[in-house]
Amino acid sequence: MAYAVKPIFVFILFISFHFSAFSSKPKDPTPSTWPLQFHSNQLVKLTYDLEWDNGTSFIYTNKECRVLHFEVGVLRPNWLDEANYLGQQHKDGFLCNVWEKVDFIWYYEDVITKRPVYWAFYTGYTAHVMTFEVGAVLEDSEWQAPVYCFKEDEEKRKQAVIRSLGMISRLLVKLMRGVSSASMAL
Repeated sequence: MAYAVKPIFVFILFISFHFSAFSSKPKDPTPSTWPLQFHSNQLVKLTYDLEWDNGTSFIYTNKECRVLHFEVGVLRPNWLDEANYLGQQHKDGFLCNVWEKVDFIWYYEDVITKRPVYWAFYTGYTAHVMTFEVGAVLEDSEWQAPVYCFKEDEEKRKQAVIRSLGMISRLLVKLMRGVSSASMAL
């Protein structure tokens, strides 16, 4: 009687293993955690992206500069946690896993090396990554945005001061008229 039960048990075990092995969906890959320090260049016009932890980003070339402000500051190594996996696509000659994060960025990572290949932002800005050097240390001078990045902010501050002075002078005129009217009433 024991022999009759064992072949049936083995057969049922084989069938359940067989169906579970083929019915389970493979798990989506997870994006690599970024290193704490790295240096990266693009495939197109050399553009620097210097990010400070206060949310200020300087996007500049040798002649132009855009100053942006983001609430998040410098991206943390795990910034892609909870990104939506979109599948695999070829980009710049690499087979990439692709993720989307909060309709803000589409991130392409090389399947083999796990390094970034391409970024596409909701604004239309794209970056083709040429190099990604983990642990690279830049000279101190490369951590400072060029002077021309601050001229636009300085001009905006001047304009704001001029507008404020104009408002203050109009208020003073109104106050003086009010004082003059009050004096004449006495």
